[in-house]
Amino acid sequence: MKLVGQPIALPNFCLGTNMIARFASTSLLALALAACATAPAPELAATAPAPVAAPGAAPLAQLVDQVSIPYESFTLANGLTTLVHTDRKSPVVGVTLYYRVGSKNEPRGRTGFAHLFEHLMFGGSENVENFDIPLEAAGSTSTNGSTWYDRTNYVETVPTGALDRALMMEADRMGHLLGAVTQDKLDKQRGVVQNEKRQGDNQPYGLVEYAIGDGLLPVGHPYRHSTIGSMADLDAASLSDVRAWFRDNYAPNNVVLALAGDIDTATARAKVEKWFGDIPRGPEVQQVEAPVVSLSAPVTREMTDQVPVTRISRVWTGPGINDADAPALAVGLYILGGLASSRLDNQLVRGDELAVRVSAGNQQHEKLSFLQADLDVKPGIDRAAAEAAFEKVIGDFVATGPTADEVVRAATQIVSGQIGALEEVGGFGGKGATLAEGLLYSDDPANYKKQLEAIAALTPAQVRDAMQRWLTRPPLKLAVVPGTRTEDGAKMGGWGDEDTLPAPAPDARKPAPPIAKSPPIAIPPVADVGELTFPAIERATLSNGIPVQLARRTAIPKVIVDLRFDAGYAADGAARAGVHSLMVKALEEGTTTRDATRIAEDQERLGADISTGTSLDYDDVILSALSANLAPSLDLMADIVLNPAFRPDDVARLKNQRLADISQQLASPQGLAARALAPLVYGPDHPYGTVGALGTTAAVSQVTAEGLATEARRWLRPDTARITVVGDVAMAELLPQLERAFGKWTAPEGAAPAKNLTAPTPSGQKRLVVIDRPNSPQSVIYAGHLLPVTGRTAGLESLDLANEVLGDGFLSRLNLLIREEKGWSYGVRTGVTAPQGQRLFTLSAPVQSDRTGDSIALILDAMSQFAGGGKGVDATEFNRVTDGNIRGLPNRFQTNAQVLRALLDLQARGRPDDYYTKLPETYRAVKTGAIDTAARTYLGGDDLTIVVVGDRKVIDGQLAKLGLPITYLPVDTGVSSGE
Repeated sequence: MKLVGQPIALPNFCLGTNMIARFASTSLLALALAACATAPAPELAATAPAPVAAPGAAPLAQLVDQVSIPYESFTLANGLTTLVHTDRKSPVVGVTLYYRVGSKNEPRGRTGFAHLFEHLMFGGSENVENFDIPLEAAGSTSTNGSTWYDRTNYVETVPTGALDRALMMEADRMGHLLGAVTQDKLDKQRGVVQNEKRQGDNQPYGLVEYAIGDGLLPVGHPYRHSTIGSMADLDAASLSDVRAWFRDNYAPNNVVLALAGDIDTATARAKVEKWFGDIPRGPEVQQVEAPVVSLSAPVTREMTDQVPVTRISRVWTGPGINDADAPALAVGLYILGGLASSRLDNQLVRGDELAVRVSAGNQQHEKLSFLQADLDVKPGIDRAAAEAAFEKVIGDFVATGPTADEVVRAATQIVSGQIGALEEVGGFGGKGATLAEGLLYSDDPANYKKQLEAIAALTPAQVRDAMQRWLTRPPLKLAVVPGTRTEDGAKMGGWGDEDTLPAPAPDARKPAPPIAKSPPIAIPPVADVGELTFPAIERATLSNGIPVQLARRTAIPKVIVDLRFDAGYAADGAARAGVHSLMVKALEEGTTTRDATRIAEDQERLGADISTGTSLDYDDVILSALSANLAPSLDLMADIVLNPAFRPDDVARLKNQRLADISQQLASPQGLAARALAPLVYGPDHPYGTVGALGTTAAVSQVTAEGLATEARRWLRPDTARITVVGDVAMAELLPQLERAFGKWTAPEGAAPAKNLTAPTPSGQKRLVVIDRPNSPQSVIYAGHLLPVTGRTAGLESLDLANEVLGDGFLSRLNLLIREEKGWSYGVRTGVTAPQGQRLFTLSAPVQSDRTGDSIALILDAMSQFAGGGKGVDATEFNRVTDGNIRGLPNRFQTNAQVLRALLDLQARGRPDDYYTKLPETYRAVKTGAIDTAARTYLGGDDLTIVVVGDRKVIDGQLAKLGLPITYLPVDTGVSSGE
């Protein structure tokens, strides 16, 4: 898989669905709903009374009218259906293909095969040696694929001039794949997928998905086994399986192609006919029976795992996407546990304080859905009491239903989210995917509109009745409790009858008969890419001196406002780690006139989202608002910033949640590694030498409400603030609204505080730092060293490009070596931070435990070879990171959020307004020698601190062979250096 965990476009109403993709971090977590109620329900009005609306808020029906994706369609003689949506705002086209086959189509003994095949589709076809290289060189972004129960999809967003190349390559692997699939490719991708499975299984609560399928569905049900499959079945996949799967499922008549962006139907028809027209029709994908199953009685299962707190879940199956109850269930479960003001949050987190986290959601699929609610028990609380309260909240909600105001708030948030999704033409959540899923699942590309209209028209009675139909049935009662993990994820995820029937024998790896290849087809060239159009930046200043920047974009009726302070969790220092970020988080907990629930409700009525965050150098309060509701949304944002209450009860609750978050981080191998690295490389005296934003248990435990109020007064000041705005608003309209909201804010007396970013750091040294995590099927390698430059050092584009060559991207050397060639990892990444102070090079690599030492040795050797060992950047790499980046620039600014990030980066790094428009010229001026020099200067491994989190019983002997000094750290890495 190439990517995981991104929400599908709204037709599914997944509210957080995780799919299995080709490249990304794996988090196999099913969202949820729950309920058990038998009490008679009171009558609710068939028509919802008008809710209390926020002053100035736009009506919901008006918002729904703004969601529109016009399209045309045509079908070739071979059955390939194409949907075309024209959007000329940027010179790019989103290419999206949906194949009507997923894991529900897999037979016994071949679980995980649809996803494994998706990986193979990127390994090259008869006329394309590697799918990624030509596309990334052409400027494609989001070159990816994913697999889920009902479908497999492939996505790329390309410059308009590269559309022929993208279509030729998609057609080549649709019509001419098998001649290029070898046993070696199958074996390597098998290893990658198995490491993807290990990576997911290795997380806290990582085995829950398997337990849900086992508990709710009978053996043989198409939705019972996981999309990732079982290790035994992956081992058994053979070349004959690959060929049969391709011939049975990957014909054009089983495909929906969506082209969205700088394209029209006439142009699309000619190009699609040219590249796909000669591919023959194949057999239709066989429909499978996948009925919704109701348990005859509750099923109870308890799992022991290396987790910090007990998680309680209630799970049911639900109806498929086209069932009349699907919209009502989506809204009902959103109200139960998805909204910030959800029933579970209000009563169990903020109310009785029995939980540190709750959630509920509807994981929607074509034939059925998984309805689930989760509760993480607050440490020190009796589990039985928390569980009883959990069931009571669900039961009461199912019995009585929501209020009219709750229904409108939930619907407004959903519609606002879909308006935001209209910005992207491609990718997993863009307009192309929305149209394709509507056609694939509902025989209507515009099904998204019908779903939104249905949601906007829902009454409380309809939501209540749907909840009662589905959540009064017996649930799966699942609990994951802290302890030693006793179940083996490698044996989970399969068909379910492995205890009575033997697992399939591993493929004998016998050579398969050769396949005759088709006549060669040349990969089309890429047309020139036009000049990048970056929005003009307008500037103003509020009467109190706060600078304002605006980039106006009118593609969608939304606005993003960022209020940024020069602060960040570097303000803490090691001794106070976590205090500052806790203060920033506490802003959301209440003002002098609103509590946290009121803040959440007011946002929901407006279709707005206000979030606070702390990075290393900055604090940000970010508002995403509908243009029609900007003024009242800004008023709410100002209240949160200017009038924080820091009530003792709220602070105490927030502290408990933060302590639980720290425990969760300490239970995660990635979290352990991340906490350890910065203190080791920056040292205890530097502001950056902390364990991260969450902080330490010791520091957080000492926090008081008065202390947070003092922290806020010290750092959140108008003279350290700036406002950056992107979206559909003119400066003449924006400035008076900002002035009313923030213009009267005055700075306290005295100079603003400052961080000492020139504090000394320890000398770098090549060393291993090991943290023991028993029962880990993978080791997490997280390494880094300091660079002799700061985030504001100019002229380091050659360093950025060298880092891309080494480890930043799918085609980077380290990822191709450790993942694609060796099959030991799901992915390797390197990065170079760009803070105000000294920059840090980082490397992350989750690898299978028995290859930990080998992986480190290969990584160090590859770094050495690049940094002066005779293996400088080659022509293919150079073209990819220069011309590819130039061609891909339009892709980087499709959304308001992308433009906002760019503006903030310009500010943070002191770059001119025209930096991005001149970036092509800058890249063209970079020569291979400059990239090699940057690698030699910055990317060697001679002073690399290498943190390894893994099972010492497995890895100690491997690490000893590396001949490096080794330090062992305790699991609680709230330390500044090794001991």
